Amino acid sequence: QVLGDYDMPVIIKVKPEDQLTLSPEELEKEVPPRVLYPNNPRAPDNITTYSFKERCFKKDDQVDQVVFHFSLDGQILLKESPEAQDQFEIQDRKDEELKKREKEEAVEEDFDPPEDDKEMPVKNPLRNQFNFSERAAQTKNSILRERGWTTEPPPTTGFSGTVTQWEIFDSYMEDIQQAKDREREEKSKHKHTFEEETEKKKKKEHEAPIYSESMRLSVRIMERMVNQNAENDVYTDFKYYEDPSDEFRDGEGTLLPLWRFSSEKAKRKQVTSIKWNPKYNDLCAVGFGSYDFLRQGTGVICCYSLKNTRFPEYVYNTDFGICSLDWHPSHPAVLAVGLHDGTVLVYDVRARTKKPIYQSTVRTNKHTDPVWEVRWNDDPTSGTLNFFSISSDGRVSNWFLMKNKLESEEVMELKLMSGNAGSTEDDETSLAGLAGGLCFDFNKQSEHLFLVGTEEGRIHKCSKAFSGQYLETYEGHTMAVYAVRWNPFHPRIFISASADWTVKMWDHVNRLPVMSFDLAQAIQDVAWAPYSSTTFAAITSDGPSHPTSGVVHIYDLSINHNERICEQKVVKRAKLTHVAFNSSEPIIIVGDDRGGVNTLKLSPNLRIGVVRTETTDPNKSDNDLQIDKMEHLLEMVTETKETN
Repeated sequence: QVLGDYDMPVIIKVKPEDQLTLSPEELEKEVPPRVLYPNNPRAPDNITTYSFKERCFKKDDQVDQVVFHFSLDGQILLKESPEAQDQFEIQDRKDEELKKREKEEAVEEDFDPPEDDKEMPVKNPLRNQFNFSERAAQTKNSILRERGWTTEPPPTTGFSGTVTQWEIFDSYMEDIQQAKDREREEKSKHKHTFEEETEKKKKKEHEAPIYSESMRLSVRIMERMVNQNAENDVYTDFKYYEDPSDEFRDGEGTLLPLWRFSSEKAKRKQVTSIKWNPKYNDLCAVGFGSYDFLRQGTGVICCYSLKNTRFPEYVYNTDFGICSLDWHPSHPAVLAVGLHDGTVLVYDVRARTKKPIYQSTVRTNKHTDPVWEVRWNDDPTSGTLNFFSISSDGRVSNWFLMKNKLESEEVMELKLMSGNAGSTEDDETSLAGLAGGLCFDFNKQSEHLFLVGTEEGRIHKCSKAFSGQYLETYEGHTMAVYAVRWNPFHPRIFISASADWTVKMWDHVNRLPVMSFDLAQAIQDVAWAPYSSTTFAAITSDGPSHPTSGVVHIYDLSINHNERICEQKVVKRAKLTHVAFNSSEPIIIVGDDRGGVNTLKLSPNLRIGVVRTETTDPNKSDNDLQIDKMEHLLEMVTETKETN
């Protein structure tokens, strides 16, 4: 082929047979470069110096990177060096001393002046003739020497290996992973330093006088004063008002609404537990959660005080809904809490932090179902604080507050009962499941005895000393038992509330109920009055006369053991969930499913306590008189049953 003037020559590309062929993706992939940095690997990188200006230690990044492989000090000095200048000064000093010594040894000759005025030539002074010696000196020839050094050779090692594509790829991947790890560590360090700086700023802010303890106490007192002045009428009714119509109504009373506690954090949540503080009778703890298992969310604990009804004194947030809580009877600042996920918590309201001081975990054998009830019951022999919990997983657990952890001990498994009362299922049947526990309560006089209410409608009497079996089983309810309470005065009497619309009073020595009250609606909670052994209050979600409201029912069995002495609507378009009597004030507190907590004052006819007459034995205490009143009621009921 003949090429023209403007034709390009033909280029033939020759490729070796073993040349590696890379895909476009591999060619576009970035490979970290390998760079040789002139850095001294032995140079220290942790030198710190103290800065007097900033008053702190700072890292010195200016490190000398020069490496001396060999250094030899010679014998030749530079004229301008300090060592040479010192030698010159020493030599000059020696020369001056020698000249001075020669002048002192020389003797000057004195001549008489001539008679005429002619000037005589000046002659050099002669040396002392008697101290004269003649010497000969010869310079010393410098001896020539040779000096040589031989350095030790560095140690050598032999290395051999093979290089393949996959080894190169693995080494590159290791370098990339190490670079990612270093970046992650640097990010985590920056994150920790940012969090530490934030905490330091918060501490500095809280150290300011406006965040001091004295300022916080002053603001709290001022807030209470403003609140009491704004609600002066309500506080006056709480202290002094008595319903005058009670004088004209025999055996009937009313409830006076006082306050309704509410909080933005508890909005759209249900009141799941209420407990008055055992020492501070104006403080109550309210737990918020949800009884709708398909709409579970976070929980809130609000501690309200009658001295400040606008805002709660303490607020604690939890990850799951609150199901139960209880104050410690001897340590009023310690609060035990049961959650919907089976976790139990312990809070100290005196602590500045909002976190629990104890929390159960899977390692401590926490419950697997909601914890429906918690009760403090300290054992004097153990020396530690402990409380009990019951859950619908069929277990009653005892929790011990150790030094830095929470330990559990299984007290009882709620075994399913067969058709015959007092006999449990056999082993094969018991493996199918356990009875779900909903409530329990300890006897005030015999602390080893406690009652358990189950979802099956049975009530079991148990003992802490016998964890393998029930002492007694009471069958009277046909649906779930929501509440069971021992009488605070009589050691044998207890009361129960169930979803079968009935409230039953029991004597624990008998399997059958002593009295039964049908309220025509599911009873959510029941509570004994602290001032009378025959008075109790029950709440229903709604009633026949008030189909869309929550109703409070109060019975005084010493006045009328068939009919209630008070039935009053408390809230509209809401269901009541819990009720609790105050231990010293004539008020009750009820919670509803809309997050509201209502405070109601009892009229005089609803809080009749012990009445002493002329025939009353003066040696008997009020507690003995309360027991006698209950015994008299039991005798009347027994006689009525025998007559019928």
